Amino acid sequence: MATAALRSQVAAKWQEGFNRLNRSEPGITGLLSFSQAWNIATEYLHPRDISDPTTAKQHDLAAVKTAFDLINRSRRLPVMLETFLDNICNQYYLIVKDIELYLAEYEASSDTNVVLRLVYRLVEWYRAWAPIEELGPTIRAAYTLTFQTQLFSILPPPFVSAFKALCASTLVPVAQSTPQMWEAFEVLGLTDRYEGIIASVGYERIEEYVRETCAGKWEKPCLESLRTWMSVQIVPWMLPMYAKGAVNTEDARGMLQNVGSRFDFHMNKTLCDLRTSEIFDIIIDFPDSNGALQDLKECLQRVDQRASLVQALRKANRKRLLHPGADTRLILSQYVATIKCLRIVDPPGVLLFKVADPIRRYLRERPDTIRSIVANLVGDDDSGDSLVDENEPVQPLQQSEIEDYNDPHWDPEPIDAGPDFRTNKPSDVISTLVSIYDSKDLFVKELQVLLAQRLLAITDDNFDKVEKERRNIEILKIRFGEAALQVCEVMLKDMTDSKRIDGHVQSQKPSIIHPTIISRHFWPSLESSDIIMPGQFQALQTEYAKGFSTFKPDKKLRWLPHLGTVHLELQLEDRTVEADVPPLEAAFIELFSNKNTWMMDELIQGVGAVDRTAALKALITWIDLGVLKEDEENTFRLLEVAEEAAPPPRIAPTVVDAPTVTAAQQQQADQMRLYWKFIEGMLTNLGSLPLDRIQTMLRFAPGYDQTIDQLAGFMEAARREGLVVGRDGMWKLNK
Repeated sequence: MATAALRSQVAAKWQEGFNRLNRSEPGITGLLSFSQAWNIATEYLHPRDISDPTTAKQHDLAAVKTAFDLINRSRRLPVMLETFLDNICNQYYLIVKDIELYLAEYEASSDTNVVLRLVYRLVEWYRAWAPIEELGPTIRAAYTLTFQTQLFSILPPPFVSAFKALCASTLVPVAQSTPQMWEAFEVLGLTDRYEGIIASVGYERIEEYVRETCAGKWEKPCLESLRTWMSVQIVPWMLPMYAKGAVNTEDARGMLQNVGSRFDFHMNKTLCDLRTSEIFDIIIDFPDSNGALQDLKECLQRVDQRASLVQALRKANRKRLLHPGADTRLILSQYVATIKCLRIVDPPGVLLFKVADPIRRYLRERPDTIRSIVANLVGDDDSGDSLVDENEPVQPLQQSEIEDYNDPHWDPEPIDAGPDFRTNKPSDVISTLVSIYDSKDLFVKELQVLLAQRLLAITDDNFDKVEKERRNIEILKIRFGEAALQVCEVMLKDMTDSKRIDGHVQSQKPSIIHPTIISRHFWPSLESSDIIMPGQFQALQTEYAKGFSTFKPDKKLRWLPHLGTVHLELQLEDRTVEADVPPLEAAFIELFSNKNTWMMDELIQGVGAVDRTAALKALITWIDLGVLKEDEENTFRLLEVAEEAAPPPRIAPTVVDAPTVTAAQQQQADQMRLYWKFIEGMLTNLGSLPLDRIQTMLRFAPGYDQTIDQLAGFMEAARREGLVVGRDGMWKLNK
């Protein structure tokens, strides 16, 4: 049972409420007028079905304003607003029907105009239910928030894709109705709600345009033309959304600054992704792809994708370059192009250091890398592609330098440089290639071998090539130093002296042989042979040796009869055959001057110890020329009279193999194999050792006179054979 105090309090509250609604008028006159005003206001605010014309009513706006004023003075406007918003939520099923109807039509036709009509229809609903402006911004804002909240809660998932398609349709080309559409978006709150969706439309258009216009086009930079296109196509499309309210160009530019920076960043990222995916082919096409490299350089300054570029290029190299099917010269050519391209993209060299390491390790494992580099240096590369740019000045090999922190031009290492990054100044291409190995001595040895082969292949008809080789050596002296190429100088001098000596011997007693006389101690090791030239060849050699001994009594000739070329003219009964053949072929055919039929074993015995395969190859040469015929297996007969199946008499040029010179790596291994036991013992007892420590201890070995560069070359050869492991300058046994 209520207490007297509670009854008194309730009565006071009731009286206070009655007085507020009755407004101190006599009786209940004020209460009746409030009730009438409440009915007018609620009827005016009630959300009607705009699809049903019968629900439309004409209201006396003066009476409506009076009613709202009375409710406000009675302090019941918040309650009126709450009732109004509840009615909005209850009547929202009418809007849901329209949305479902329009989306069903869009799904059937995929026409974005249907979506635009839906947006305009929603604006129509919004304005039909909106309270009058005279009620103030608070009520208007509360209504807008409630309408948008309800709208976003009932929009089905297909609306998002339809909305995105509508935005995209206004982009290409920019539609005339775009401002009206953006105004509708703003009214409904779609601009803020789906800002990410709208931005993605611009991003996707940028990606599409970049792929259309820039993919595979590397000659000229694309960034400037892309920015021009964006200012013409994308910026006008962005203005209604991001620069609404701008009164002049400066205002619009200021409003678009942040969002424009985002779109420009995305354009740089898209182009950077494209060039990263094409980087291997861009390097192949260099220097015609210089424009793409300039774009990539600028993009990387804006977009942090250096790691992605390194990863993509290393992956492409592993798949397309660093495999047994790729020729060493091709790998070297691609490596040189990679050096040049990445120096354009990243002058400090961090990217090059990270990308080049697997290529350098792979080239170090290939046995013909040094020979390919040297062959290209002296112009003996059959591919015709020079690793060195003709316009690049010849300069000495650059060695690693210790950083000078007192240098006023010293710069710290880039932030993404690894712990093993070497901050050397950019060197020329040849210095970079030579630095694949720890020593340049291997290159000098291989250069001597290659020069020996080229010099021994020179005949009297093309003796001018000696001068060409001399010019090559003079150029290489600048790179490797004069001391390293002294042996090459001796070899060139031997060629000149040989020409002079031969001229003197020929003047005393003419001879049809013209040998090349070389110094045995200064030339690379030549493969020996036990061939003995029979018959007239033996007599010619003996006669020439006598003339040489008369001119050089302190020297003696040692013939290498398996080297060189012999020009023969064979006079048979019915024809004459001329041929330039190696000495072994000439020796065999000389034996047939004694008798017409020979067994294979007899022929081999007549010229000394010869491999049966080489002997058969030599005999097949004469069979192909129709001079010999194999009647039975290993039985050969001279054809004095040509048989019908034999080819007609002709001068038959025969490919003559170049003089075989032992490879430089093999020479080095042969010289150092004697000392391997010493090295093996050191590494077994002492563990890992640096190269200079091994050199110091080897000096105690009897007869050891190798340089540290030669020792480095031997350790490289031992590493390729799997005997040792080298890392960070330390060597240990491979267990």
